[in-house]
Amino acid sequence: MNQHSETEAPVALIVVSHHRSDSLTAAVAERTAARVAAAGYRIDLLDLHAEGFDPRGGVADEPEYGNHDKRYSDEVHRHIARVHAADLVIPVFPIWWFGLPALLKGWFDRVWNYNLAYGSQSRPAMEGKRMLWLALAGLTADDENADLITALLEGTLRRGISEYCGIPDTHTAALYDSEAGDLTGEARDRHYRDLFAQADNAVDKLLAG
Repeated sequence: MNQHSETEAPVALIVVSHHRSDSLTAAVAERTAARVAAAGYRIDLLDLHAEGFDPRGGVADEPEYGNHDKRYSDEVHRHIARVHAADLVIPVFPIWWFGLPALLKGWFDRVWNYNLAYGSQSRPAMEGKRMLWLALAGLTADDENADLITALLEGTLRRGISEYCGIPDTHTAALYDSEAGDLTGEARDRHYRDLFAQADNAVDKLLAG
């Protein structure tokens, strides 16, 4: 865990990637924030769409692997400062085309940059952090393509981003059938209660780690 004074609460950065504030993604993020706050964390809620984050790359944020002192754009440094200040990092997002939404992908592309999130020649910037990738998937857990969700979470995200950046204590969770298929009425309500319970369980596992 990052170093804090005895009176300062640890920080959880919850990164939300959805363009609608009334989406299930936003509801899961809000519930997650409340649960983590109840465990004694100070919440930094980063709503990428609401804050107007620009996911597009550019020359200013292109890594230069021979230059450890490169200064990236001000936007990138503002965002990476929030990452560095956090003890927990929890991206909450829908899975689209078996990958991250462009907004969240661009955030990682730009912000988790060389010598900011990886490649440091001194103390690793991400040392001591823990992560939970909390994903919402439209398909069901028994869909023939569900293995692609597992590959994304356990391969690309856990190994390719978290562990590569020095965060071995990383959890993943997928909330399947996020659109509730053809369910209606009480069956639909029960399904969403179950999804919220799954999200709660994933958060509890992270907090217990």
